[in-house]
Amino acid sequence: MSGIVLIISAPSGSGKSTLTNELRRIVPNLEFSISYTTRPPRGSEQSGREYFFITRNEFKRMISEDEFLEWAEVFGNYYGTAKRFLREATARGHDLLLDIDVQGAAQVKNRVGDAVSIFVLPPSRQELERRLRRRAEADDDLQRQLMGDGARLFNTEAIIQRRLQTASHEIENFAQYDYILVNDRLEESIDILKSIVEAERLKRSRAVLSPRDEAVLAVANRARREQMMPQIETILATFDLSGHPTVTE
Repeated sequence: MSGIVLIISAPSGSGKSTLTNELRRIVPNLEFSISYTTRPPRGSEQSGREYFFITRNEFKRMISEDEFLEWAEVFGNYYGTAKRFLREATARGHDLLLDIDVQGAAQVKNRVGDAVSIFVLPPSRQELERRLRRRAEADDDLQRQLMGDGARLFNTEAIIQRRLQTASHEIENFAQYDYILVNDRLEESIDILKSIVEAERLKRSRAVLSPRDEAVLAVANRARREQMMPQIETILATFDLSGHPTVTE
C-alpha cells in the first residue's frame, strides 16, 4: 500500500529538521515535499533544495489553478505544498512526508482525510529555550565569519523570545495531531518516528503480522496522542498551558 501522507509539525528548535532528515535516510520509499515560497533565497539556499523560489504572480497563478495541498501567507511571503508531489509519490508507490506548520497541517487534513499527523514537542520550555540559544550562538558565529568581527549581529534575544512565544501558540494545537513525539533523546525519537511510519504502513496492508510487526505497532501506539496525555500535561505546564482547553479534547 502506498500514497500515505505523513505530516510533521513542531515549534522552531524542537529538532524537527534533524528528525525528518534522518527518517528520510533510513526509511525506504519515503519522499519529501519541498515547499514553494515567494521569499528570496538566503545565504547558500538553492531553488529545488531548501525551497522552490518563485514570484508572487506565479504563486498566485498556482493558487488560482488549485495546485496546492496547502498554502499560507506568513510575514508577507507565501509558502505552499504542491499537489504534484503526492501524485508523483503515489505513482512511484511511495509515501509522502510533509514538514509543515499547524495551519498547513489543518489544510492537508481537510484535503487528505487519512493523512497521518505527528507533532514534535520539546521536553520542556526550558530545554527549548536552551536549544534556541545554542542555535542563536551558532548563527552569530556564522555571521561573524561571513561579515567580519565588526558585523552588527541580529537581536538574538528578541528572536529567541518571539520564537518561544510562537512555540506556545503552536503547542496549543497538539490535540489536532494523531501522534505526539517528545524529542528528548535523539536516537530514541528516531526509532519511535520510524515505528510510526512502519505501523501506518502495516495498518494499510493485508499481510499477516509477524512478532516484529506487533512490536512495531506497540511502539507506535504508545506515541498516540491519547496515550501521551500525562507527559503532554507535564510539558504544557512548563509553558504555563496546563489549563488550556485543548488539553481535554
